[in-house]
Amino acid sequence: MPVKPSVTVPTLESLKAASPAEQARLGCADTVREILQQPDTWRDTASRLSDPTTQAMLRELLATQPEHIVLTGSGSSVYVGECLAPVLQEGLGIPAQAIAAGTLLTHRRGTLPKGRGLLISIARSGDSPESASVVDQVLEAEPDYQHLVVTCNVQGQLATRYRNEPRVRVMQLSPRTNDRSLVMTSSFTNLVLGGSGLLHVHGGNADASLADLAANIVTHLFERYGDALAQQGAADFDAALYLGSGAAFGAAREAALKMLEMSGGAVSAMCETYLGLRHGPMSWLDRPCPVVAFLSSAPAVRAYELDLLREIARKKLGGVRIVVGEAIPTDLIGPGDVAVELPGLSRLDEAQQAMVHVVAGQVLALFRCLSLGQQPDAPSQGVLTRVVQAFAIHGAESGT
Repeated sequence: MPVKPSVTVPTLESLKAASPAEQARLGCADTVREILQQPDTWRDTASRLSDPTTQAMLRELLATQPEHIVLTGSGSSVYVGECLAPVLQEGLGIPAQAIAAGTLLTHRRGTLPKGRGLLISIARSGDSPESASVVDQVLEAEPDYQHLVVTCNVQGQLATRYRNEPRVRVMQLSPRTNDRSLVMTSSFTNLVLGGSGLLHVHGGNADASLADLAANIVTHLFERYGDALAQQGAADFDAALYLGSGAAFGAAREAALKMLEMSGGAVSAMCETYLGLRHGPMSWLDRPCPVVAFLSSAPAVRAYELDLLREIARKKLGGVRIVVGEAIPTDLIGPGDVAVELPGLSRLDEAQQAMVHVVAGQVLALFRCLSLGQQPDAPSQGVLTRVVQAFAIHGAESGT
């Protein structure tokens, strides 16, 4: 059943201009600040990636000639890995995959590739129970693995526990990216950008120039489409579908999680690949739910995506379409739909495009949360906590 909005929803600009007291009353001060700070923090992260010490550290890791790259984390952090894996594999020529930290904890022997490897642990806090336990177990059982921690929290376990372990290097992002809100927003996109630094260790200031372009594109998104996304978020719906391909599928998973978290579970969110939707999940669109489509810039990929979106329209499935990309065909956009047109997006690499895509999902979820009368900084009170609380670690699998 659709959930009717219970409050008058402000605009993005009015939230930005609201007094601290008003933001506190709405329970959105941290979330709004952290969403809007992304352009600035991306430039800062790019600057850190260009630092000679960081460049040397990343070159040393690649000089070990890893045969595999595994990106791990929990929740949003593993979706960061899903945004990065296809881009790192294509750019570095090294097989790369994302594996959830929980899966490594329970099924490491059946999932972690053998041989020389690089395990990239991704974390906002670095204090989730699984995070350090996975590193501990891989350090003990897989001596041929090197480790890179990418984290927003200099005080977290992942950043501090392995200071005397030569196989573990740490990339510390700005403390500003250690989001205070329950939901990860600027931490998510900065972790994507930080992880993509491996692509540019021989490329001079490529990180800085691309991050600056991405920052300009998202500033345009806020200014040009913030209110349109706010209006869609305030509409009456209880389900939403997110579509993405390749790295954008990681963004789709993260955007769906944002909607689920920030609505306190009031909105059911599904994510799928474009080609996967036909294999059963399309039946879920027998309801007027928003379809949020992250468009690829690769012509061959986009051709499949456009075919699917036109099929959905022809079958009159789902509700309003929110299409995010560059050079969006006009025939995709019907009355009430939103085309988030982002000039310059195709000049970014695929992981950075995913960063931009997910920001649209963050804004949509923020306003759905406010329209439901909930507090974005702390949705699902009593159910979720900013850092997953401690739970028992039951030891490694038998054997090594």
